[in-house]
Amino acid sequence: MIKVLVSACLLGERVRYHGEDAHCPSDILDRWKQEGRLVSVCPEVTAGLPVPRPPAEIAGGDGHAVLRKEAYVGDGTGADVTEAFLLGARVTLEAAVAAGARLAVFKDGSPSCATSYIHDGSFRGQRGPGQGVTTAMLSQAGIRVFSERQLQDAAAYLHSLQTEERE
Repeated sequence: MIKVLVSACLLGERVRYHGEDAHCPSDILDRWKQEGRLVSVCPEVTAGLPVPRPPAEIAGGDGHAVLRKEAYVGDGTGADVTEAFLLGARVTLEAAVAAGARLAVFKDGSPSCATSYIHDGSFRGQRGPGQGVTTAMLSQAGIRVFSERQLQDAAAYLHSLQTEERE
């Protein structure tokens, strides 16, 4: 069975930086949960960051730039938390490989999980295009990452993978 990584916050787990969740009620997620397909992950918590924790943003680029050491992840106190974000990404990738996950549904806007936009490191609410650190690492490993707004696309992709496996 092809597994699907899902941001824990989207499943109602209170793991976000401010101690809340980003619950995403969805028939698709419910069906995948019943099928035993979901692998719940929070790269930041996996890396040992506390809940709650200071907000973090990527400065100088996006997750791909962080992987190339051209950008960093800083938190609202001014601390460089790049290493924790890299650790969370590595552990999440290891979990994906171990579970046989070939796709993920992640929380957009997160410095770890963003799929299309990130905050720019200024902590002024400024957004720009880009992926989070974990999304960038998973993408480079061939795992396709969708946002919570792309569940229909994720379901279609899963269906195409299942069809390939049967052929």
